[in-house]
Amino acid sequence: MQTLIENVNIVNPFEEIKSSQNVLIEDNLIKDISSSKINTKENVNVIDGGDNYLLSGFIDCHCHIFAKGFHKEENMANPLGIHFYNAVPHSAQTLNAGVTTIRDCGSADLSFKLAQERKLFKAPKVHLSITPLVMTGGHFDLLLPSGWDMEIIYPGFPKGRCDGIEEVLKKTREVKRAGADFIKVMASGGVLTTNTSPEFAQFNKKELKTIVCEANASNMKVSAHCHSLKGMNNCIDVGFSSIEHGTFIDRKTAQRMAENDVSLVPTLLVHQFLYRSGFPAWDNYADEKTAKLKEIVKVHKENISVAYEEGVNILMGTDSGVIPHGHNLEELVHLKDIGMSNDEAIAAGTVKAAEFLGNDSLGLVKQNYIADLLLVNSNPLDDISVLSDNDAILNVIQDGVVVK
Repeated sequence: MQTLIENVNIVNPFEEIKSSQNVLIEDNLIKDISSSKINTKENVNVIDGGDNYLLSGFIDCHCHIFAKGFHKEENMANPLGIHFYNAVPHSAQTLNAGVTTIRDCGSADLSFKLAQERKLFKAPKVHLSITPLVMTGGHFDLLLPSGWDMEIIYPGFPKGRCDGIEEVLKKTREVKRAGADFIKVMASGGVLTTNTSPEFAQFNKKELKTIVCEANASNMKVSAHCHSLKGMNNCIDVGFSSIEHGTFIDRKTAQRMAENDVSLVPTLLVHQFLYRSGFPAWDNYADEKTAKLKEIVKVHKENISVAYEEGVNILMGTDSGVIPHGHNLEELVHLKDIGMSNDEAIAAGTVKAAEFLGNDSLGLVKQNYIADLLLVNSNPLDDISVLSDNDAILNVIQDGVVVK
């Protein structure tokens, strides 16, 4: 199958824009790019680019495609099937926002990956963590003071709670067996779980090291949900690949991350969005969550700016699922606010993210690269906020197929 996109301006970060180009896609790859006429097969699908701007589809390095706010009350009320059906509209919202690949940091299982690959519905491609590893009493230990355990589990989806070297070793293996592409660990407290606080580290270094060693045995990366400074340094010490959120990072820790090639996914959007929007009136823990958010939003942007100044590899991630899906590329505006150029922000969600995922044929509009592409009605290098307007994203192409 061939698709020809005519008369587009190609945007790759850190390169001059290539004007008035034609792009030939064959199957799922970019076959040819030229300012001249391209010879095609007779049944080629032609898209008029209309002198608009073509760039790579984005990669959201931190989202939860099944989640709809992680409200325990809804988990109690809904049949289990709703947990899966939610992924269908969430996927459409994510694609419409210009995200063609996601790194799911907890809740999506192997069924979603297989459904996407089998084209059962339109969905972003996914790198799975299955479920985060959680210590007893830690962030996302969902056993409530009432004694009710609100963690969603079912056959093929392991429970995340574990303690001590033997348990974390077994749990890492269970998550791998369930189809994980990387391991996610709750290495600090968080906002959404009652009786935990973001500034405190979770798991000890022996437990964390055990997780990393077992993951590395399968060439898998390990990611840490971590707001805590001590927690971040523990994770750097034992060889984690990325820190998610990084709220209380300081200059010294940022320097250590840069030196040890530990990436940072700051998810700046989620805290601002939640603080602005609040929580449902029926959320029994709304006041506690809001108080924790108030402390985070005070320092998050400033601290991530320090990480950027120290050369930490920063990747785009949104924590969508905690907040509504479909706002993903608003994160780029927040990345610019910490000091990134438009090129750097776009790279954080395209080619840099692809490199982190180990894919050297994704994230750029280049010959022989995967044809995950966006057609946008104005130049994002002039004004990156255009990408946060879903109506400005005219077409989305995934693996050579138009999905918007």
